[in-house]
Amino acid sequence: MDPNNVLRTPPSGAGGQVGIYIHIPFCKQACHYCDFHFSTTMGKKEEMVKALCKELELRKAEFLGEQVATIYFGGGTPSVLETEEIEQLITVVREYYDVVDNPEITLEANPDDLSEEKILQLVASPINRLSIGIQSFFEEDLKLMNRAHNALEAEKCLQLASEHFDNISIDLIYGMPNMTLDRWKQNIDKALGFGIPHISSYALTVEPKTALAKFVEDGLITPATDEETQEHFNVLNETLLSEGFDCYEISNFGKPGYYSQNNSAYWQQKKYIGVGPSAHSFDGVQRGWNINNNPKYIKSIAQNIVPMEVEVLSSTDKYNEYVMTGLRTIWGVSLSRISTEFGPKYKEYVLLQADKFIEEHLLFVDGDILKTTKKGMFLADGIAADLFMVNLK
Repeated sequence: MDPNNVLRTPPSGAGGQVGIYIHIPFCKQACHYCDFHFSTTMGKKEEMVKALCKELELRKAEFLGEQVATIYFGGGTPSVLETEEIEQLITVVREYYDVVDNPEITLEANPDDLSEEKILQLVASPINRLSIGIQSFFEEDLKLMNRAHNALEAEKCLQLASEHFDNISIDLIYGMPNMTLDRWKQNIDKALGFGIPHISSYALTVEPKTALAKFVEDGLITPATDEETQEHFNVLNETLLSEGFDCYEISNFGKPGYYSQNNSAYWQQKKYIGVGPSAHSFDGVQRGWNINNNPKYIKSIAQNIVPMEVEVLSSTDKYNEYVMTGLRTIWGVSLSRISTEFGPKYKEYVLLQADKFIEEHLLFVDGDILKTTKKGMFLADGIAADLFMVNLK
């Protein structure tokens, strides 16, 4: 790994808005489906926070001339940090970066961490948005996933959090083994009962090298069928749309004014710095990703070296990413942008490839924008893959 690999694109000087993602690589226990980078050993937590602060300082030049609009604590489980540690990291961001007056500052949290005392501490901190990993309100689902919280904690924390925070998102997982449509509907109804303005919902996927993959391989668990999973999504989509939510990205539903600014910036390909082990960054030209090893990360940062690998994106790479992210959102894919940024041949190609999906009523063109239909939204990733370009001379 080249220790000089850092994102060095000259600042635009245009005063653009950017984001900072801070990866907290600790969890109380490993969920059976998760393939994110984390450790269940908290022994190096204090050293890690120190290293995160140092990386923020080392990379301060990357956002010269631009303002930080979002700060996002992801993981892992950021809520395992003490509130003082969270505030320390935010203070360092404010010290070395130009932060807008009222940034969106999100903390991912697990229900078992959100005691009334912790919630009151967070209310008094700069955190103004909670993203709570509920996943399910049913005990059998939580046990299958090996979540650290139980069904009672899921409801209790939402009751407490909604009394003190206006901007709350929760995660729900569908397509669970043995999850009936009725139980999925009950999950949605419980969430709506708390007045939550944002829901992120994902299909359970069997990722390689996870406990869930082993259970499936050994025949202990039978995954939901594609038809069952799509039916869950359709019910989710129809129910939330009828309740005033917008499906602004295939896995994200928000009421007007409550879209995730942080995630929306990713999908619109805005710049962001990812701090911490395994965190990714994007400066408009290059993507970078930090080493996914906690001790090596801490050691490298102590030597004033950001342990990052960098990939310079080709025009084809950037086109493919734009198509992939655009089709997942309500903003779609701008044909004029494709023509301007990548060239007329790219526009001709995407329209040619899209033609069969338009005939099948999975895509449509709205003025200048190529979008998925309601029927095509659940299939957006597969459709996008067919619009990808391997190479264009």
